[in-house]
Amino acid sequence: MKVRVPPIKCQGIKTKLVPWILANCDLPENGVWIEPFMGSGVVGFNACHDRAIFNDVNPHVIDFYQAIKDVEITPITARRYLENEGRGLREIGDEYYYEIRSRFNDLHRPLDFLFLSRAGFNGVIRFNSKGGFNVPFCKKTERFSKAYVTKIVNQISHIYELLKIYDWEFRHGDFEDLILNASEEDFVYCDPPYYGRHVDYYNTWGEEEEEKLSHALRHTRAKFILSTWHSNKYRENPCIEKYWSDFYLLTKEHFYHIGANESNRNAMLEALVMNYEPPAPVIEKSVEQLTLFEERARYNVSP
Repeated sequence: MKVRVPPIKCQGIKTKLVPWILANCDLPENGVWIEPFMGSGVVGFNACHDRAIFNDVNPHVIDFYQAIKDVEITPITARRYLENEGRGLREIGDEYYYEIRSRFNDLHRPLDFLFLSRAGFNGVIRFNSKGGFNVPFCKKTERFSKAYVTKIVNQISHIYELLKIYDWEFRHGDFEDLILNASEEDFVYCDPPYYGRHVDYYNTWGEEEEEKLSHALRHTRAKFILSTWHSNKYRENPCIEKYWSDFYLLTKEHFYHIGANESNRNAMLEALVMNYEPPAPVIEKSVEQLTLFEERARYNVSP
C-alpha cells in the first residue's frame, strides 16, 4: 500500500509500520476508529475509516487539524504562509525562527506550529513543563525551498480532501474516558509515548500512565491494538511482562534514525499488543543482535 505522510510529523512516527499495523487491525464496519493518542495521526489517516475520533494530549496538534476541518487552513493559505515565513527565515536566519517560536508560545497559531515542527532540530516536537515549545532551530535557513513547501502543501491537501469525505472528529481530552466509553463495534488504536523512551512529547509518560492505560484497555468493550516497544539489543521494555503479557503479541523489527549519522541507526523490536487473535501470524527471521528472549517473543500468542 502507498502510505500517505501527514503534514505534522513527530518522533516515533509509524510511517514504515503502517502496512503491518493495518494488516493486523480488525476494523469495524459500522463502528468508530478511535485514537486516544493521535500524535502524527499517520495510522488513522491511512486507515481512512468512515468515522473516527482523533484525540491527543497536545492541544496544538488537535488545533491544527481542527483548523483544516473548519477551513481556516487551506492548501492556498498554507502555501502563502510557508512561502512568506520561509522567505523571512532565509533573509534573517536563526533569529527569525526564535521570533516565530516566541509568537507561537504567546498566541498558539496552528500555522506557526506547523512551521516550528518543520524547522525545529531533527523534526522533534517537545514542550517544557510550562507548555512552551522549546526545540532549537535546525540551522537550515534555506529549509523552505519551493519543492519542500509544495510537499507540505500536498500533505495538507490530502487531509483537506479526506475531511470532506469522512466523519472525523478531533478532541483534546483524557485517554481513559475515550477508551472506556468505546462500544463493541468500535476499534481502538493506541500509540502512547513509549515508556522509558519518549517522555518529552508534551508531558511525561511513566509507569503510572502505563498502568492507567492497561486498566482502561482491560475494561474496554472494543477491540484494540496497542503499539509499543518490545526490546533492543541493550534492554527490554519491562512493561511488556508486567502489563501486557496476557494479551496477544506480535513483534517486528524496525529501525530508528536519531541524528544525521548512519551509526545512529538502531534496531528495535516494535510490538503490537491486542485483545483478539491476529488474522495472519507471520514469523520473521531474527537478526544477530537479538537476544534469546527477543527471539522467543518474535511471535507469542497468549490464550
